[in-house]
Amino acid sequence: MPKQIESRLLKLAALFLGLYSLILTISPAVRARNWDVDYLWMHWAGFALWAGLSWLVHARISKDAPDRDPYLFPLAALLSGWGLLSIWRLTPTFGLRQSLWLAVSSLILIIGLRWHSLLPTLRRYKYILLTSGLILTTLTLIFGANPLGVGPRLWLELGGIYLQPSEPLKLLLVIYLAAYLADHIPRKGNIFPLIFPTIILASLALLLLLFQRDLGAASIFIMLYASVLFLATGKKRVLFGNAAILQIVGLLGYYFIDIIHVRLAMWFSPWDDPSGRGYQIIQSLMAIANGGLFGRGPGLGSPGFVPVTHSDFIFASLAEETGLAGTIGLLTLIGMLLFRGFKITLDASTIFRRLLAAGLTAYLGIQSLLIIGGNLRLLPLTGVTLPFISYGGSSLLTSYLALLLLILISNDAGEAAPLPQPQPYHILSGILTLGLVSAALINGWWAIVRGPDLLSRSDNPRRALADRFVPRGNLFDRNNNPINITTGKSGEYSREYIYPDLASTVGYTHPTYGQAGLEAELDDYLRGLAGNPSTLIWWNHILYGQPPPGLDVRLSLDLDLQSRADESLGKHQGAVVLVNAESGEILAMASHPTFNANLLGEIGDDLLTDENSPLLNRATQGLYPLSLEFDALFSQSITHGIRLPVAETSKGYASPFQMAMIAAALSNEGIAQAPRLALAVNTPQNGWVILHAIGEPIEYFTSKETGQLITTFDSEDESYWQIISANNTEENSLTWLLAGTLSEWRGTPFGLAVLLEENNPKLAKEIARNLLGYAP
Repeated sequence: MPKQIESRLLKLAALFLGLYSLILTISPAVRARNWDVDYLWMHWAGFALWAGLSWLVHARISKDAPDRDPYLFPLAALLSGWGLLSIWRLTPTFGLRQSLWLAVSSLILIIGLRWHSLLPTLRRYKYILLTSGLILTTLTLIFGANPLGVGPRLWLELGGIYLQPSEPLKLLLVIYLAAYLADHIPRKGNIFPLIFPTIILASLALLLLLFQRDLGAASIFIMLYASVLFLATGKKRVLFGNAAILQIVGLLGYYFIDIIHVRLAMWFSPWDDPSGRGYQIIQSLMAIANGGLFGRGPGLGSPGFVPVTHSDFIFASLAEETGLAGTIGLLTLIGMLLFRGFKITLDASTIFRRLLAAGLTAYLGIQSLLIIGGNLRLLPLTGVTLPFISYGGSSLLTSYLALLLLILISNDAGEAAPLPQPQPYHILSGILTLGLVSAALINGWWAIVRGPDLLSRSDNPRRALADRFVPRGNLFDRNNNPINITTGKSGEYSREYIYPDLASTVGYTHPTYGQAGLEAELDDYLRGLAGNPSTLIWWNHILYGQPPPGLDVRLSLDLDLQSRADESLGKHQGAVVLVNAESGEILAMASHPTFNANLLGEIGDDLLTDENSPLLNRATQGLYPLSLEFDALFSQSITHGIRLPVAETSKGYASPFQMAMIAAALSNEGIAQAPRLALAVNTPQNGWVILHAIGEPIEYFTSKETGQLITTFDSEDESYWQIISANNTEENSLTWLLAGTLSEWRGTPFGLAVLLEENNPKLAKEIARNLLGYAP
């Protein structure tokens, strides 16, 4: 019967991993939406090796351990196969290495199955085993190496093969504690004298790991020691003491050990340094958010943005590509493995085997929760691996050794040893179960509740990657002349800025420098997340893990007028805003100096430090002092909003855009229309759809006040009025000009604001003449 159950479960695991491999193979075509691509094949070698090893181990287990628990190996095999395919998908080189380690681990499992006296041997030589583990770990302080060449030297190298002694040392501690406590712990009385040797050896191991700066292993050591001791004695104060020790170590480390301080600070508030120390955890949370409910699909996520995603952050990788549904499945598999481990514990025939099975199960559960909790920001990062899944030969081998011992214990057909105190086992299993449930809930929080906020952050690199595979919508002027367009083919799409001088207004979208201007404000339309049918958005998300093609947007800008404004302003610093007073449409918005967004990759850093602030949109974001006359005019009006970053009003200061709206009101009998910069969006179902203005018309002045004010303004031309203010002080030299069409104007009424960061009324008047004299 166990053989049949195990066989069926392994077939289901093979079916799941086979489908997973198939999806990985075709994922490049799905991402590019084109069958003429290079497909992924190398991971099939890993799948084939996994299938062969699983069949071989199953055959040997059926012969050498006929009464074993039939669920253990299929669960471990599915987890290790899932992890193996994920590593192949992320880094084929590491996938090949992990495949070799899987072969080694499976071979050792087969050999161990045939060693029928293995458990008694481990019990007999407990001191020698633990001491050997401590010696190997000590050697890393002298001969330690790191496969990456940087970071803590936790490995011993032998002929290009790296072994991390702290991994098997965890099992050796469990074996030692189970053997010693099974022989010495009494049912009642003072237990301290009897467990004193365990405290000494465990403390030596802990100090060694602290000197080695392997904080993850040290944390697991403390928890494993407390868990096994609690199960053996039934004393709840052991758990409370363990919690207190962890808190004290954390508190002391925060103030005196730099690496603990960094990790705790990063856990408390990673958002304080999102591109530095908080980068790893923030990118992990973004990956989880990107996965959402059902994930982007195998091979379709962007887990490469998370550092060390094949090892420390492999849970985040799986969360991005399989979503909340996939991670709940993963947590369920881990929970089932722990459940079978505790069942084996309760059915064990001796106290030693019971404590050993419980310790091994606790090891698998505690290490899984530590790494998953770190990925979810539920716990501080510890740098440990996810058993059976993460890349790492020492970790995989240790996991398979734990599996071997659990299989051997479960194969014992004897009667269960007496269990006077079952409560400690129930408590420990309850704590681990609560940890898995908490991880599922926190995963849902980041993936569903906080997901939209995280994905909309400007430092989310996945947005830029999606722009390479999905065409972004174009921006046109009112006459359908292109301003910003997408060029290239799938996988190589790029943004081209046809009219570079408009960069400060229409903005840019860039993989390094994020988004600005209308590219940011209209991002949902340009990315296809607004304006498209919800079913189309959902289908593209499920099938491709990407948004649908973006939608084109028509702006109110007139490139003919815009070019006149830019040419008139030339190399002078300042801003020009021309408004259709009758409709509120912005016809021209110039801000100088400007920049060429096509060259942002080369000049971006220089722009950030340029003292002339070319990134600043002076028309909307600049606040400039007003003369008394202009300030009185401004105070009499009401400021109005726009779909652009607009500087907040300060007493005695205004932006050129705000003053242009006042000019427009004076040219429209005192009524300021709601400003409009985005006119329409080209939807797939209804064609060009009008985008309504944000806000309602506002009466800035009465008709009588408008007439009285205009009569006081200068007019060098019969067709428009204007008012000028210029100053030249030590603090600043500015020239303001407001202008607009008169009531006798037979065409479209206009409002104009000109701001020059110099004392130059002549130039301001020339700009007004060039624009209002040309405007239809």
